[in-house]
Amino acid sequence: MTDERLVLIADLLELKADGQYGLHAINQRQHALQSAWLAERQGCPPALIAASLMHDIGHLVHDLGEDPAARGVDDQHEDLGTAFLAKWFGPEVTEPVRLHVAAKRYLCATEADYFGRLSPDSVRSLALQGGPMSAAEVAAFRALPQAAAAVQLRRFDEDAKVKDLATPPVSHFMPYVAACIAPA
Repeated sequence: MTDERLVLIADLLELKADGQYGLHAINQRQHALQSAWLAERQGCPPALIAASLMHDIGHLVHDLGEDPAARGVDDQHEDLGTAFLAKWFGPEVTEPVRLHVAAKRYLCATEADYFGRLSPDSVRSLALQGGPMSAAEVAAFRALPQAAAAVQLRRFDEDAKVKDLATPPVSHFMPYVAACIAPA
């Protein structure tokens, strides 16, 4: 891997993702790998696999420490991650990343049992992120071109919190990232 952009992304996931993922007994890297692995196992396109791997990269590029939601802070990691990735990736990668928090709000508003499946830290962050969407917000979200991909990514995100789950390493998923990155 000689593309410096790919090296930077891999290094963030390998070297800076050891922090605990919310209240779960996994770290940021394990969460990213589990998300990407779920997308790969479902046969998703490379862009959604790459987005699943990098959806929380905003947590790795800011300096707010671990679990800012516990301190009542919405770190807006989806916006930070999108800003970081938008230099190199198109909307097929960046929009699901940007919208994965909105997708949680959407699912809480549209699926009666979704809120009950959220982990305690997802419930806490949901309150900081605006709570379930209103009917008008639901309609606006559904109209977005990448809404379905964001919902799919959100489902992977919720399921990617399993302690000691064996997954392929970061290097396994980097070809998906490489397939989606803009030419240098």
